[in-house]
Amino acid sequence: MSTQPPPPGNGPPDDDPFRKPQQPPTGSGGGSPYDNPPPGGGDPYGGAPPPPGGGGPYGGGPPPPPYGGDPYGSGYGGADPLAGMPPLADSGRRVLARIIDMVIVGVVVALLAWAFGWTNVDVDTDDVEVGSTFGRSILSAVLYMAYDTWFTSRTGQTPGKQVMKLRTANLNDGATPSAQTSLVRAAVLWLPFSFCCYCIWTAICGGWSFFDKPYKQGLHDKAAKTVVVSTA
Repeated sequence: MSTQPPPPGNGPPDDDPFRKPQQPPTGSGGGSPYDNPPPGGGDPYGGAPPPPGGGGPYGGGPPPPPYGGDPYGSGYGGADPLAGMPPLADSGRRVLARIIDMVIVGVVVALLAWAFGWTNVDVDTDDVEVGSTFGRSILSAVLYMAYDTWFTSRTGQTPGKQVMKLRTANLNDGATPSAQTSLVRAAVLWLPFSFCCYCIWTAICGGWSFFDKPYKQGLHDKAAKTVVVSTA
């Protein structure tokens, strides 16, 4: 049997500096409560009756709420996924970061569309107008998604997020999102923007973070299971 470690997968590397440290398992001892029972066949948990008022059966107080204390029932694990992570980013700073990214990619889209002759669509034939519009939409979708996926999967930061000191992270462990996760996130954000809804979809998708609780996620964050945190 080979002793070589398994090849790396699509996920973030183990040395990701942003990955949350592993939490030690709860509990004070490693033995089973059934090892070395007390003499006389007593209760292995100390013999004390359960406390009144519906407390835990082992004297530990009321039973914990579902999902490790998450009042919103997110179901991401046995503890709060945000434990050990930087604070969640302010939604206003997220908007400014998005505007910076849109301007950067938008300039490139405009230049390439001009080079391909897709800037003037007010012509007499419907075929040319539709073809030019669709070509520009394809170009916009490819460039925006490639831009977002590339930067997010490398460091969690697009240039806009670097300027605003923000970072995208996996909700479950705080690590930099993988390329697949980053692509899902980018597709939800930019495909509707490029083909039908333009700034309306961007406002809805990103603006969702202003009202979302408890993780301040946009719709693209929810699809990819990511959050945006502050690095400052």
